[in-house]
Amino acid sequence: MDAQLKKGLLEVCVLVSLKKEESYGYKIISDISPYIEISESTLYPILKRLEATGCLTTRSKEYNGRLRKYYMITEAGKRKIRDSLDDLEELRRVYEFVYREGR
Repeated sequence: MDAQLKKGLLEVCVLVSLKKEESYGYKIISDISPYIEISESTLYPILKRLEATGCLTTRSKEYNGRLRKYYMITEAGKRKIRDSLDDLEELRRVYEFVYREGR
């Protein structure tokens, strides 16, 4: 898969994984991994970027004697999901055309 396309999809996957409830890094990876490959070294820069753009907020909570960072989606993050769904629909139509006419 093209690296730029995957980067954008990973951002949306992270946001979608947080749509129902807040979560933490390892759980986010567990939620997304069945659908697209993601590692910790990939996830944490995405989380930082999404937080910097206002799509996520964070809070820390003690868990087993250490602080765990929890991520929560914001309204800007929900808008980003909606915008991405529109983009994905357009991309689906392009793939459909290429698949159908490229044979």
